Amino acid sequence: MQQFAHWIDGKAREASTRRWLEVFDPATGKRFAQVAEGSAEDVEDAVAAAAHAFPAWSSLANSGRARWLERLADALEARLDDFAHAESRDGGKPFALARDVEIPRAVANLRFFAHAATQFASESHHGEAGLNYTLRQPLGVVATISPWNLPLYLFTWKIAPALAAGNTVVAKPSEVTPMTATMLVELAAQIGMPDGVLNVVHGLGPGVGEALVAHPRVKAVSFTGSTAVGRRIAGIAAPMLKKVSLELGGKNPTLVFADSDWRGQLDTIVRSAFQNSGQICLCGSRILVERAIYIEFRDALVERALALPVGDPMDPDARMGPLVSQAHFDKVVAGIARAREEGGRVLCGDNALERPGWFVAPTVIEGLGPDCATNREEIFGPVATLQPFDDDSQALALANACEYGLAASIWTRDLNRAHRLAAGIQAGIVWINCWLMRDLRTPFGGMGQSGLGREGGFEAMRFFTEPRNVGLSLA
Repeated sequence: MQQFAHWIDGKAREASTRRWLEVFDPATGKRFAQVAEGSAEDVEDAVAAAAHAFPAWSSLANSGRARWLERLADALEARLDDFAHAESRDGGKPFALARDVEIPRAVANLRFFAHAATQFASESHHGEAGLNYTLRQPLGVVATISPWNLPLYLFTWKIAPALAAGNTVVAKPSEVTPMTATMLVELAAQIGMPDGVLNVVHGLGPGVGEALVAHPRVKAVSFTGSTAVGRRIAGIAAPMLKKVSLELGGKNPTLVFADSDWRGQLDTIVRSAFQNSGQICLCGSRILVERAIYIEFRDALVERALALPVGDPMDPDARMGPLVSQAHFDKVVAGIARAREEGGRVLCGDNALERPGWFVAPTVIEGLGPDCATNREEIFGPVATLQPFDDDSQALALANACEYGLAASIWTRDLNRAHRLAAGIQAGIVWINCWLMRDLRTPFGGMGQSGLGREGGFEAMRFFTEPRNVGLSLA
């Protein structure tokens, strides 16, 4: 039985409560590990360690912090297969997906922000009122709270810019998938990263997450997760006038036009709906199809969905694994049942696989309009709905008929239409004839119920710094 302890001030530490939470293998439904159940006392110790480490870390030259991030990236890359195996077992994702995409992306996050540390620049202004220059200084101790669906990918996406900008970090990974975050912070200690710079406190949201958000010495909070929890964090942080970045849920539209090369692009469209069993906030769960091709597209999509190999994450042929937990499995199954109650026609899927673990077959549903809960509320599983449209204006109206605004994809050969719709869709990210194509320099985030603020590139570096203007008279 593995145990994942906190990592505070460069050392592994049990929870002050001496309690442990169970960690399950999604492919079997069986417990395989325990993770420390932290408390406000553990948060206090971690924040104190981070505060103690801050002066020395923040006073390093930017190139010095960059070298530490590069060393951590090198150490992670050297153990890529180990981390991919851990990610696959912990979260249920296919090993090939973890090995080929998600762990390499974690390495890329560390390297990108190592470079950002040396390239991040401030502004100067001259000619209007003397000479003004802007200092962008680290905040101090910051908190990062990362989700279970892309555990190391999003853990590094947060800690890397925070560290690069000169802050020290107390990180809370999801208690559902704690393995790779623990392995990474152990790796940081092995390469000699200074104690207290990166701390991990495990546990539940009420016991650890809220204590982190409310702590007066924590200067900023970067959170990725559900909209409900994001609202809670905003409610705690707002009276304290604390910086928050909230990357929340999505109910993303995929717009498929008759003039698109949809047959050649169908594999990508299917992947956009079902990758990681639909447990990616960027998945296109609302597929809007021009009526002229609706029947043909629908039948081809269902055929591809039925052919998706679902199985053990370590099976090299598996394209889809299980859902992450029993609770999430129950939520997704309930979402499909609600779609039936609302009058939806299930074209494929709608069944748990007859095997151990939390497997749900790829599910496609038609016959529901934009006002039903199925097309408005996030299911976050291998469930996609189909809706036909007749023209550009109806396509745009359907795309925007939702309170979420994270991502969208548009499939058409008409680039005038594509640019026009991209400007009109209420989403922070719009892809044209592609999906999940990410340049790490670009701003990432949503609007509406999908969140507040932006991550990525200099947007992240700005979030984790405080601008100070210095004005100098030249008279």
